[in-house]
Amino acid sequence: MENIRRRMFLIVLLTMVFHGIGTSVEHDGPLFLDYYKERCPLAEEIVRRSVSIAVAKDPRMAASLLRLHFHDCFVLGCDASVLLDSYGGIVSEKQAGPNLDSLRGFEVVDEIKYHLEEACPTTVSCADILALAARDAVALRGGPSWNVWLGRRDSLEASFSGANQLIPAPNSSLETLIANFKQQGLDVGDLVTLSGSHTMGRARCLSFRQRVYDVNFRGKYELYDKYKRYTTFRRMLRSICPKSGRDDELAPLDFQTPARFDNHYYLNILQGKGLLGSDNVLVTQDHDGEILKQVWAYASDQKLFFASFVKSVIKMGNINTLTGNQGEIRKHCRFVNA
Repeated sequence: MENIRRRMFLIVLLTMVFHGIGTSVEHDGPLFLDYYKERCPLAEEIVRRSVSIAVAKDPRMAASLLRLHFHDCFVLGCDASVLLDSYGGIVSEKQAGPNLDSLRGFEVVDEIKYHLEEACPTTVSCADILALAARDAVALRGGPSWNVWLGRRDSLEASFSGANQLIPAPNSSLETLIANFKQQGLDVGDLVTLSGSHTMGRARCLSFRQRVYDVNFRGKYELYDKYKRYTTFRRMLRSICPKSGRDDELAPLDFQTPARFDNHYYLNILQGKGLLGSDNVLVTQDHDGEILKQVWAYASDQKLFFASFVKSVIKMGNINTLTGNQGEIRKHCRFVNA
């Protein structure tokens, strides 16, 4: 049965291989378009097919795969360090506060890697898998697609301390968020644009409890809440997330269209209905008004948001990449090669 499954998977991919594969060999720094055209022509289709199956089974997985790429790139760069398990001298980033019992999608990456190793042994990096899977996940949920620059290699180490220090917390202030992104070479515009990733997926009660019970935050919106819309929203969140307990209870990051990638995130935060504290500070702590202009622009024009998102996510995918002879191509994404 296993052999039949492999053959059927490859037959499906062979019928798809000539669709959507470009011929450009342009450069973007050390990365390339169509990097695997000769090395592993089925690579992008294998990833796309596997992500499609995973998201069909669990729509929330789309947000999880995008988040994996984000959490990887913010620690050591886009090098698949987030995928490493703890063993030997490595302490896994999966155990860090922002990731523990929260980050998902590792089994999907394992499945993708399994098929890629069958088709092209030790050729496609786990870091490139994360970049491709993020793109396909967004596109599958109604968001934009884009050409992924490829050629990343995988790290030989993880950084548990880096994951704790560099990944923005869900209750971060605007000042902290700007500093976090600047440290990665990303500007305020990228911060506002990439925050739009929260238009799909869910978050744990532990991540938004502080935002729900913050008296100062409530007061700002309730003062002008003529129709009690924010008050009703807060009560709903309180019913999901009490002051103590039920830490793992989930709520949609976007209550309007939780499974779609669209611009509703920006409409939400303009009404004080961002789930996380770090969402709402884009509006509440923007004293100069420049971020608010960008938020209004995206709330008014989904095409503008999509175009900006593509630029920012490609930029993020270039953070401190390993190329050439740096790092390695892992045979299994959870472990460095023996």
